[in-house]
Amino acid sequence: MTTSPAPFTQDELKTLVGQAALQYVVPGEIVGVGTGSTVNKFIDALATMKDQIKGAVSSSVASTERLKALGITVFDANEVDSLSVYIDGADEIDGQGYMVKGGGAALTREKIVAALAKQFVCIADESKLVPVLGNFPLPVEVIPMAAGQIARKFEAMGATATIRHKDGRPLVTDNGQHILDVRGLKIEQPLAFESQVNQWPGVVTVGVFAHQKANVCLLGCADGVRTTTY
Repeated sequence: MTTSPAPFTQDELKTLVGQAALQYVVPGEIVGVGTGSTVNKFIDALATMKDQIKGAVSSSVASTERLKALGITVFDANEVDSLSVYIDGADEIDGQGYMVKGGGAALTREKIVAALAKQFVCIADESKLVPVLGNFPLPVEVIPMAAGQIARKFEAMGATATIRHKDGRPLVTDNGQHILDVRGLKIEQPLAFESQVNQWPGVVTVGVFAHQKANVCLLGCADGVRTTTY
């Protein structure tokens, strides 16, 4: 009697996709690096080829600290005209490469670095793949004085928006702003939705990545890494 191998744990899937993303790193160039637990696996893998790249542009203080600790040079986004690739995770991704991001509160800087890149490679485990965006609470970075009126706009859509807290106080992003987490949305037209919310005064960034969608998704599945190109 043969026994089938045990399925990969979520942590093992993150390691697999982090390592798989190395094939998209262009030697001799600067790589865009996102934020989160899956990206941390990529950063660890990137350290194995750090002598082959110029360095990285990072989307968060946490990622910058991890990169520097591993001996990888980190450049300011203003020092770079463009990036060949940006590698980051997602809280949700649909069949077209549209994503919801910002669970780690770094959505604004993630979108800035993504906009510098010619290619966005999303690394995620299969639990993040959804038919329609919106089940994961949508993060929206807001200027604090506008939080109430923005929350009311989402309530008019039939959703609920609450300020994200940390240690009993409103979370403050790397940019000094607050995050609204919006529940009860069904985002069937991500491009139009992102454009609409971006127009609201006081919105810094909405966590729908449709204009900066993924070009490639490396999805950790039961049988290994599945690659999808959009």
